[in-house]
Amino acid sequence: MILSDLSIRRPVICIVLSLVIVTVGLLSFKSLPVREYPDIDSPIVSVSTNYRGAAAEVVETQITDPLEEQLSAIDGVRLMRSDSSEERSRITLEFGLDRDVDAAANDVRDRVGRALGRLPDEVDPPEVSKADADDEPVIVLSFNSPRYSRLELGELADRIAVQRLQTIPGVSQVELRGPRYAMRLWVDAERLAAQGLAVGDVENALRAQNVDVPSGRIESRTREFPVRLAGRLNEVSDFENLVLATRDGYQVKFRDVGRVELGSDDYRGDSRFSGRNTVGVRVLRQSQANLLDVAGAVKAMIPEIKRNLPNDVSVDIAYDTSIFVERSVHEVYRTLIEAGILVVLTIFVFLRDWRATLVPLFAIPVSLIGAFAAMSWFGFSLNLLTLLALVLSVGLVVDDAIVMLENIYRRIEGGEDPIRASIFGARQMAFAVIATTLVLIAVFVPVAFQKGSTGRLFFEFGITLALAVTLSSL
Repeated sequence: MILSDLSIRRPVICIVLSLVIVTVGLLSFKSLPVREYPDIDSPIVSVSTNYRGAAAEVVETQITDPLEEQLSAIDGVRLMRSDSSEERSRITLEFGLDRDVDAAANDVRDRVGRALGRLPDEVDPPEVSKADADDEPVIVLSFNSPRYSRLELGELADRIAVQRLQTIPGVSQVELRGPRYAMRLWVDAERLAAQGLAVGDVENALRAQNVDVPSGRIESRTREFPVRLAGRLNEVSDFENLVLATRDGYQVKFRDVGRVELGSDDYRGDSRFSGRNTVGVRVLRQSQANLLDVAGAVKAMIPEIKRNLPNDVSVDIAYDTSIFVERSVHEVYRTLIEAGILVVLTIFVFLRDWRATLVPLFAIPVSLIGAFAAMSWFGFSLNLLTLLALVLSVGLVVDDAIVMLENIYRRIEGGEDPIRASIFGARQMAFAVIATTLVLIAVFVPVAFQKGSTGRLFFEFGITLALAVTLSSL
């Protein structure tokens, strides 16, 4: 009631405070990230292991089963799924919503470390990763051409596009989905057997000879020379001269049992776009970056990328999540504006006084824009749920204004002085307005803080609605 008396007796202070709230809210609005739904980190941890050359049955018995035996003892696991395919094992663990995902990932790493002694020596180290809501790409670009191969397209995209896209503000990672150049060693089984060798001998020779090792330096009193041994194999001829064994003083080299070529690292997959060879470039954003800004910056950079590519290489947008988000947010914005206009018109029709209509007309933007500042402070984002909360709060904001105005006008019509009617009319209705706000908070805020998927999903919804209505009551 002291606040209402101050606002009536000192209107300049009230106007200045409203302007401050609106200014801070507008500045905060520019920094709010835009996304489809609230940022909810699912407590899911996955363990991926590669075992090159192993069949699915071998992967299951020698990798998946030992890991599952250790991981099943972790506390708080709700569901464990495993997938054993050729050369790859993947185990996914879903924890309870009250479990911290970082602590769960640490427990998984600890259990995986205990199981390493039971895994084959040739297995790549298991990779433990947390599920991230921002792992989905914002936009996927397709580099396609009727003339260039996928290897050539991948090289062009990597040299011209990837580095440029990584400089865009808000981009966390740019992934190239396509084949890469690799040295391919094709073994002739008959020639290899004739030399009394096996594929394992070729692998061992590669591991032993394709390395860079520290070689020290040569020192004298006046000079010092670093020594470097070129142990890394880079050219086709280097791999052809790879020594596999020695027979009666004769070195058996790889060119005696096979051939070497510079080719693709994977021949097991292919991709097309409109019937042409293509490679994809996935753009992922940072967790607090504005999705629409990142997508717009990527689209604005496409003409620059095209200018540096050959004429017969096209860059097309194969996948764009910003379209749906932009249209959804735009529809909610339009609904918010329409709701405000209809409410103001309704008030004018019933009260038939422009001065009375101006009160809720200014109360609506001050309350909603002020809520943006609190949303930024809490780390919220502009999404469908927070915007829905703002739409619902419009009616509640107007209800508070109408109740207050009706009581003040009733006292003025009874012959009371306008200033006195405003002060005591506001005092009379203050409890009703505050009680309505407290009841609303008591309904929605507990839902936001409950343990479960509903509470996690509607957390930002409930808090935003409570903030907007609280500002209106003040």
